[in-house]
Amino acid sequence: MSSIADNIGSVTRRIQKATLKAGRPPGSVHLLAVSKTRAAEDLREAAAAGQTAFGENYLQEALDKIAALEDLPGIDWHFIGPIQSNKTRQIANAFSWVHSVDRLKIACRLSEQRNSDLPPLNICLQVNINEEESKSGCSLEELEGLASAIGELPNLRLRGLMAIPAPNQPEAKLRASFRKLANALKTLRQAQPEAGPLDTLSMGMSGDMETAIEEGATWVRVGTALFGKRSPKS
Repeated sequence: MSSIADNIGSVTRRIQKATLKAGRPPGSVHLLAVSKTRAAEDLREAAAAGQTAFGENYLQEALDKIAALEDLPGIDWHFIGPIQSNKTRQIANAFSWVHSVDRLKIACRLSEQRNSDLPPLNICLQVNINEEESKSGCSLEELEGLASAIGELPNLRLRGLMAIPAPNQPEAKLRASFRKLANALKTLRQAQPEAGPLDTLSMGMSGDMETAIEEGATWVRVGTALFGKRSPKS
């Protein structure tokens, strides 16, 4: 059975190979270890292997792990799950990135509740790229207005876009979904050059990271390939 360290090495090599194949600069794609439902000791093992960025979906579970691993230097916590209004204060102050902002109300609360002694919270706007009724995310039509409004909020730093394409798509349709998100980011940069770096595309997971990288991903969110299949959350 492979160790978490072995898996990190394997995934890192996949990222490097795909980055090279796409003709992109080395180091331009970052690995976000999706650690929801994983024990703190699994994350500690991953950190010992050099992994520093962890993505969490469930707030209380994440807060417990953040406390358990507070002795580790340089850990970067990303919130990647749906956001409830009554949990924005804790999210605003426990994380350095939020990938799942999809409406202005949530963005305003994150900005208002971010402690003034912390740097701006890095934000990705979640886009419902395949217009699925069951999935969170703003529409492409809403994107420019939402980005403009968020750009006015003082304690947020808009970095880019995130999407989770519909599952079980043929490879060509999956690639088209990733390309659509990349093109949306390019359009947003052109429309709002003052909005900030807009340098982030959070897309791609264990089974499709190579395709996402070829289409411009800068963060790939990988869980199963690092930690194995997860147990259902109790």
